[in-house]
Amino acid sequence: MSTAPGSHRASESQTHDDLVTQIAAALPEWLPTQRWFGGKDRAITAVRPLAATDLPAGDDVLLLHLVVEVEQGDRREPYQLLIGHRDDQVPDVPASASIPLADGPAVYEASGDADLTCHLLDLVAGSATVDGLRFAPEPGAELESGLRGHPISTEQSNTSIVYGGQYILKLFRKLTPGTNKDLVLHRALREVQSEHIADPLGSISGELGEESVTFGMLQRFMPDAADGWVMATTSVRDYMADPSGLPPEDLGGDFSGEAYRLGRAVADVHADLAQALGTREADADELAETVTAMVDRLERVAADVPELAQHVDGLGAAFRAVADVPPPVTAQSVHGDLHLGQVLRTLQGWLLLDFEGEPAASAAERSTLRSPLRDVAGMLRSFDYAAQQLLVGQGDDDHDQAERADAWARHNRAAFCDGYAKVAGRDPRDDAVLLRAFELDKAVYEVAYEHANRPDWLLVPLSSIRRLMTEGS
Repeated sequence: MSTAPGSHRASESQTHDDLVTQIAAALPEWLPTQRWFGGKDRAITAVRPLAATDLPAGDDVLLLHLVVEVEQGDRREPYQLLIGHRDDQVPDVPASASIPLADGPAVYEASGDADLTCHLLDLVAGSATVDGLRFAPEPGAELESGLRGHPISTEQSNTSIVYGGQYILKLFRKLTPGTNKDLVLHRALREVQSEHIADPLGSISGELGEESVTFGMLQRFMPDAADGWVMATTSVRDYMADPSGLPPEDLGGDFSGEAYRLGRAVADVHADLAQALGTREADADELAETVTAMVDRLERVAADVPELAQHVDGLGAAFRAVADVPPPVTAQSVHGDLHLGQVLRTLQGWLLLDFEGEPAASAAERSTLRSPLRDVAGMLRSFDYAAQQLLVGQGDDDHDQAERADAWARHNRAAFCDGYAKVAGRDPRDDAVLLRAFELDKAVYEVAYEHANRPDWLLVPLSSIRRLMTEGS
């Protein structure tokens, strides 16, 4: 475990280590209360500190970069935290940030403390290295320092801090070995001058054990951009509230034009990734491995969710059909977790965010080359979610509203595919076996998530599975 160099006598170092030990002891109770913690499905059996680095933040203030290993039975995963402490005043952070210690100073998770997080940007702008932590701007980036940082409250698996409406720093909470995929793909897309990303401007990196790791990524912030999920769900609300019964294309809030442009943008990004990082053809063995992974997931989820049982045979048949798809099946780098919450609409067009991949996937799974139809399937699933979110908690009796929601989803799914086909030169719906299997696999993943976290939402993926199974037959 590391500490800041040169400033600790033996007794002070002992005090520092004692504080870190106390914080680690408090984390098994505190971590599950944090939105970004990804291990809510199991009890925490132990938390061990792996690295602790004091970052320069001024007198009478502690800003500690802490990495801990969270043990949950046979699962061990590293997480990073920012720990703050002030001698002179109470910080302006939510009560949920406070980490209660049995016997020690008042410490808190400091990502919401604007007076402390400003130092992270200053360190990146200054190309600083602190006890092995490297803060570096991207080549050619000129950064303004001295800006206060405020976290974005809507983020789930990571924490993002906005500086002065100019920059956004994403802190990766659950750490993965190597350079984070999000940073790798943003750098690759910048090299080919992709028009659909926010440029990467800097990074925080270091070593964990004997492996390199990315702790954070700084990007250009788009203050006037609109969130894709908010735009889509606003369109759904307006459509569902309209008493005329008109189809979605005849209403003023029709989203299909944006869905079409979004399809074009996704196809552009896929082409840019192919240009930057190349493609290859998946062979029969890889297709067989894909089938095995989908069937294995289905069996695991069906064992936990009784509502899925009636669809197991049909889902298994849809997955096994992938093994017979004729070549070529192109594999390449893809987004990996594409949905309406991962896109922004600017005045210039759509931007894609967060290329890190599916939060629950391993680092190896995230870096695997995949069919770009995986991203298409993820976005099509997101249109279903946007359409059906108003039905959550309403029961199964309002068939008219369910049919209207389905009409909105079909209309915008088609517009998205039309836009994608215009750029890609091939309609994703022409690869029906693959696209249907990937949609169904994503829906099975959603069944597992909703069963564990939001049981009221379980109807959304289940109704989509029923629709896709009916269309397939």
